[in-house]
Amino acid sequence: MFQRLSNYADSILSALPANRLLAIDTFRGLTITAMILVNNPGSWGAIYAPLKHADWHGWTATDLIFPFFVFIVGVSILLSVGAQQARGVDKAAIVRHGAKRMLKLILLGWFLALFYYNFRDPSFNWLTDRLLEMRIPGVLQRLGVVYFATLLIVLYCPRRHYPGWAIGLCLLYSLLLLWVPYSDAEGVRYQGELVPGNNLAAWLDTLVFGAKHLYTDSQPFASDPEGLLSTLPAISSCLTGVIAAQYLHSKATLNQKILVLAGSGLILIVLAELLSNILPINKPLWTPSYVLLSTGFALVILAICLWLIDRHNYRRWTAPFVVFGANAIAFFMFAGVMARLFGLVPLGDRSVQSLLYGDLLQPLLGSYNGSLAYALLFLAMSYLVMHWMYKKGWFWKV
Repeated sequence: MFQRLSNYADSILSALPANRLLAIDTFRGLTITAMILVNNPGSWGAIYAPLKHADWHGWTATDLIFPFFVFIVGVSILLSVGAQQARGVDKAAIVRHGAKRMLKLILLGWFLALFYYNFRDPSFNWLTDRLLEMRIPGVLQRLGVVYFATLLIVLYCPRRHYPGWAIGLCLLYSLLLLWVPYSDAEGVRYQGELVPGNNLAAWLDTLVFGAKHLYTDSQPFASDPEGLLSTLPAISSCLTGVIAAQYLHSKATLNQKILVLAGSGLILIVLAELLSNILPINKPLWTPSYVLLSTGFALVILAICLWLIDRHNYRRWTAPFVVFGANAIAFFMFAGVMARLFGLVPLGDRSVQSLLYGDLLQPLLGSYNGSLAYALLFLAMSYLVMHWMYKKGWFWKV
C-alpha cells in the first residue's frame, strides 16, 4: 500500500517542469484545499472553532485562508509578468489579458451567486428572489479586482516602490476608516466606528450597491466582507506576495531564503498584534493589522514548505496539493456548484447533504465529527474529479 502511494505521488511530481518551485504549488494547493474544507461542513451549526471565522474582531485559522490565496495571486502575477515579458509580450497586451481575466473572475463569482433555486418553496421566483437581489461583491469578484490592480502596479511602477504601495494603501485605508465622517438615513453622524453594520466600509457599500445586494443586512448599514473600501488593503496583501516572489527569485541561498521568510513572517505577526491595539485584527474590514498577520503567517508557512520540500527533500506528501492547486479556480467553481446541488436538489423531502449528514454521519460520529467527516468526504469526491482533470492535462485558466 505504501509503495503504491509512493509511486502515485512520484508519477504526479515527475510531470512537473524541472524549474518549478514546488513550495509555491504546494502552498497554493494547501490554501484552496483548506478553503473548500471550511466552506462545506455537514452542518453550519456543528463546526469546530478553528474551522469558523471570528465573529468580528480577532481571528481563527480559517480567517487566514482567503488572504493566503490573495498572497499567492501576488506571487503568480510576478512570475506570469516575467514570463510574458521574456517572450516579448508588450505591456498593453498584458493589460488587455489581465482585464479579460478580471472580468471572467467577476462573472464566475456572479454565476455562483445566481446558481440557486429553492425547489421546496412553490412561491420561489428566481428572477425576483435571486437575480434582482443578487449579492454583487464576493470572493472571486474581489480576486479579480485585486489581481488587476496589482498587475497594473507591477507593470507600471518600479520594483523598489512595491513596499511603498503596500504600506501606502494600508495607511490610506486606515485614515479613511478612522477619520472620514458619514451619516445614516436619519442624519445621525458617525466617525471612526468599527462595529458590525456601522463603519465607513459598510456605509460606502450600502450607498453604492444597495442593502439587498450585500452579504449581511445589518443596521444601520448593510455590509459585505468583500466590499469596495476594504479592497484597498487586500491589494496590499497581494503586493506582499509579489514582494515575496521577488525575494524567492533572488540570488540568496536556500537557507537564507528560509530564514528571511520565517523571520520576516514572525516580525509581521508581532507587529500585527501591536497594531491591533489601534486597529483590531478584523477579516470583514481587512484591517492593516489583519494584512500584517495574514502575510506573516503566509511567509512562515511558505518558509516551512521550502524547509521540508527543498531543504530536506520531503516531496511526496505534496502530490495531492499539487493536483488541487493546479486547477484552483476550477476546484473552487466545482465545489461551489456541487455544494449547492447537494443542498438544493430534493430527494423526496430531503437533500443529498441532509441525507448524508443527518442520516449517516451524524448518527454514527456525532454532530461535530459527522460535520467534519462530511467536509472530508466532499474533499475526497472533489479530488477524484480534479485528479481526473490533472491526468487528462485539462487546466482551466481564466
